[in-house]
Formats: sequence, structure tokens, C-alpha cells
Amino acid sequence: MADLAPSTESGSLTQTAKRSQRRRERWISFLFLLPSIITIAVFVYGFIAWTGYVSLTKWNSLVQDLSFNGLANYQFLFDDFRFQSDLRNTVVFTVIFIAVCIVLGLFLATLLDQRIRMEGLFRNIFIFPMALSFIVTGVVWQWIFNPSTGVNLFLKKWGIEEPPLWYVNTKIIPGVEWGQIQAGIPLAIIAVVIAAVWQLSGFTMAMYLAGIRAIPDQLREAARVDGATEWQIFRQIILPQLRPITLSVVIILGHISLKIFDLIYAMTGPGAAFVTDMPGVYMVETTFKGSHYGQGAAIAILMLLLVSLLIIPYLISNMRKEEA
Repeated sequence: MADLAPSTESGSLTQTAKRSQRRRERWISFLFLLPSIITIAVFVYGFIAWTGYVSLTKWNSLVQDLSFNGLANYQFLFDDFRFQSDLRNTVVFTVIFIAVCIVLGLFLATLLDQRIRMEGLFRNIFIFPMALSFIVTGVVWQWIFNPSTGVNLFLKKWGIEEPPLWYVNTKIIPGVEWGQIQAGIPLAIIAVVIAAVWQLSGFTMAMYLAGIRAIPDQLREAARVDGATEWQIFRQIILPQLRPITLSVVIILGHISLKIFDLIYAMTGPGAAFVTDMPGVYMVETTFKGSHYGQGAAIAILMLLLVSLLIIPYLISNMRKEEA
């Protein structure tokens, strides 16, 4: 019994020392993270709060005026022809852009999964556009789709007397009156979608290819033994396994499309009748060219809300899965 007392006391001291060490390690980790926490708090959330405050003021000239203006800036935007056009263009661009990227990326990934020759070369070719900035992409495709040059020169040589107007086309299909604008698909936005898909379909392809390669071969072999066709294997085994990849692709591409600026600014600008305009372009021109800081801040907050509607449900879903 006398020998047990020192052993118990030694074990208690060891546990105390371990708790003290863990506490010290937590504090050291916190101190290392503190500069990043302060930086994010000031330069991200602090500036978001400041932008939100400015959006509620009368500061719409070079002279700073931070007097409270309520929701007048937001009311102005929703009554504004250009901003209504921007919302229409954003929805059309986002839906078509994501849909085409998913279909094309999945198609390319399926082809590369057939273990074709020079797979590495084709994979690099498809991914290469991601190495370019949207500014470079916009300038290149602006020349390609220029009505007087680029691809239209070849179309005229092939006998097409009236080639497409591409990004200068102001027609909207079906063109139903909605508020001050025509609801529908601006044909000019198709040219911008093609440029964006060219740059990011390789990213979608890489995501899907990684997902397909992660599916165990045993599942496919078992389905073949049961008499399933390749199409049935693709539809009933591969596609369900790729749902998490599809969700990630939608979130990432949706985030890019909702706040897109550089591709539009370099390729078309606002466009005739604002058929290719986006909130990001409107915000920059309103704030830095027009000096309407309150209205520009309101546009920025609305863009943040649009992105949040896409991102926050995804984050909440991931947190619930981790807790489960």
C-alpha cells in the first residue's frame, strides 16, 4: 500500500503536466494565428461593414457626405434600367455558363477516362486556358468575335453573307417586357459565355476526371457481370457517385460568375443597351468614374448577398456533415 501512494501522486503530476502543456500549445497556436485574425477582421469584415455603412449614406459625389440616407441607394438601383439589365444578364450568364461547363467538362472527363493515347497531352491542353487571366481571355475573344474581323472573315469566305454580330447584338429572346427591361436571353451574352467556358471547362473536366478515377473499378465490373450496359453503368453508378463533385463545381463556378468583372470589362464593357453589362462593371464605373460612392457601395453589398445565397447553404451543409 505504501508503494501505491507515490505511484498515484506521480500519475497525477503527469496528468497535470500534460494539461499544462496542451494549454500552452493552444496559446502558442492562438498567438501565431492572431496576426491573421486581426488582418482578416480589419481588411475583410471591417471593410464589408464600412461598405455597408456607406451604402446607407448620401455620399454620391466627390464631397464626402456620410449623413444617413436609409435605403434610398438600393431603391434607386432597383428602379434603374441598367441595374435591372445587370440582374437579368447575371442570371442568364450564370445558368448557361454553369450548365455548359458541367456538360462539356463531364464529356471530356469521360473521354479521357477511356485511357486514350497521349492522355497527358490532351489533359494539359484542356487545362491550359486556366493559366490565363480573364483579361487576356477577354482581349483574345474580343478579336475573335469582332464582327469585322476574326471568325466572321472565315464565315464570309464560306458564303455566309450576314455572319453573327456576336457581342454587339442587342436582340433579346424572347424579349418579354418586365419592368423597364426585356426579360430573356441577350444574344450578345452567348459570346461571353463561350469565352468563359473556354477558360474554365478544363477545370470542370479535371474535377470530374478525379471523381471518376476515384470510383472503385469493382463497382463497374460487378455491374457488367450483372449484364448492365455501359450507358446504364454511367447513369446509375458513375453519375450518382459524382454528385459531390457536381455540387462543388456549381458552387465554384457560380461564385465566379456572380462577381465576374475582368472578362466583361476587357471583352465587351457594358455593351450596347447594357446587353452584356454585369454588376461588377456597373459598380466600378459608378464608384470610380461617376463618384457615386453610396450607390457603388450598394451594388457591392448586393453582389455580396448574391454570392452569399450560393455559398452559405453549402457551408452549412458541410458543417452538418462534419458534425454527423
